[in-house]
Amino acid sequence: MKNIFTFLVLIAATLVNAQDTYLHCGKILDIESGKILKERTIIVSGNKIKEIKNGFVEGATSDNIIDLKAKTILPGFIDMHVHIESESSPTRYLERFTKNEADVALQSTVYAKRTLMAGFTTVRDLGGSGVNISLRNAINKGVVVGPRIFTAGKSLATTGGHADPTNGTRNDLMGDPGPKEGVVNSPEDGRKAVRQRYKDGADVIKITATGGVLSVAKNGQNPQFTIEEIKAITDTAKDYGMLTAAHAHGDEGMQRAIRGGIKTIEHGTLMSEETMGLMVEYDAYMVPTLSAGKEAARLAGIPNYLPPVVAKKALEIGPKLEATFAKAYEKGVKIAFGTDSGVSPHGDNAKEFLYMEKAGMPIIEALRSATITNAALLGENQLGLVKEGYIADIVAVDENPLQNVETLTNVAFVMKEGVVYKK
Repeated sequence: MKNIFTFLVLIAATLVNAQDTYLHCGKILDIESGKILKERTIIVSGNKIKEIKNGFVEGATSDNIIDLKAKTILPGFIDMHVHIESESSPTRYLERFTKNEADVALQSTVYAKRTLMAGFTTVRDLGGSGVNISLRNAINKGVVVGPRIFTAGKSLATTGGHADPTNGTRNDLMGDPGPKEGVVNSPEDGRKAVRQRYKDGADVIKITATGGVLSVAKNGQNPQFTIEEIKAITDTAKDYGMLTAAHAHGDEGMQRAIRGGIKTIEHGTLMSEETMGLMVEYDAYMVPTLSAGKEAARLAGIPNYLPPVVAKKALEIGPKLEATFAKAYEKGVKIAFGTDSGVSPHGDNAKEFLYMEKAGMPIIEALRSATITNAALLGENQLGLVKEGYIADIVAVDENPLQNVETLTNVAFVMKEGVVYKK
C-alpha cells in the first residue's frame, strides 16, 4: 500500500512539474483572416499548442518563457516541391558516378537543417535516389535535424524520359531499368512502380509527365506518358492513400496528367488557357516553382556550368514560368507553394514568396498557399495554422510580412513540434 502511495505521489509531482513553453508574441499573423493579433501568449505543451491567451501571461516557475515581443509570428511554412538529396553545382552530372549513397546521405543532412532554419518545418520531396526515405526516418526519430518530410522516393519516368536514372550514360551502363528503378512503359508497369514505391516507404507518387530542363535529353516539353499509364498510376496511388504529382512543362503532357487524375502539376511552364480551365474543372493545383525557373536561367548564363543540351532548355523554358503563373492565378487555378529547391539553393525557399508577390499574388494568399493549402493537400489537419490544438510548428520574423515581404527570407525563430531549433 505504501509503495502505491509513493508511486501516486511521484506521478502527481511529475504532472505538476511538467514544463510548458510560453511564447510572448508581439504580433501573430492570423493566416485565415489576414489580420494581425497583438500581444498574445502561445502556450505550448509537448508538441501541441495548448492555449493562446490575450496579453503576456506568466507561467509556473518551471515553465520556459521565450520573449518574441518584437517579432511577428506565423505557422511553419510547407514547401511542396524540394529535392533534399542534392543541389545544383557544376559537377552535379559527374557526381552520379563519383558519390556513394553514404556521401549523398551525409550531404542531405546539411540541406535538411538549412531548410528547417529557413522556417520550413514541412517539405514534400519529389524525387531522389531513395536516401530521402532514410532521411525522413532519421528526422522522425530525432537522429537528424530537419523538416518533416513527405517523400516520393524515386520519381517515375518513361524509358529515356525525364527522371530515367540512366539518361546520359554510356551504352554499357544504361541497361534496361524498369518499375523497381522507377521506369514505366505500360499500365502494368505503372501499377507495379507505385506498389514498389509503397514497399520502399514512399509517402507520395511523382511522375515526370513531360520532358524536363535538367535531364540530359534534348526535349524539355514533350509528353512522356500515355493517359492509360497515368490512370493506372493514379488509381493505384489512390488505393494506397498516396497523393500524386506530375512534373510538366509541355501543355499536352499536362492535359494528360490532369485528365488522368494527377492532383498537383509541378512547374506548368507552357500551360495554355485551355489547360488552366482543365485545372479548375478537375480541382488540380499548380505548384509554380518560380525559384527553379529563375535559377535554371541564371545557371545557363554561366559558361560550362550546365551541359549544352541542358543550358539550351534552361534558357528557353526558365524565363517563361513567371508569366504563366501570373495568368494561371488570374484564371482561378489553385496554387500550392513549392520551390524545387535543389535546383535553387536549399535555405533560400522563402524567396519564392517574393517572386509570387511580384507576379501578382497578394502575400497573404501566398502565405496561405504555403500553410493552409499545403497542409490540406498532405492530409494534415493539425498543420498550417497557429491555433489551439494544432502541432506547434511556429516561426517568427522581424517585421509584418504584409508590409515587407522580404522579412520572410530572414526567419529569426523556428519551433517544430514544440522544440525550439532557432532562437
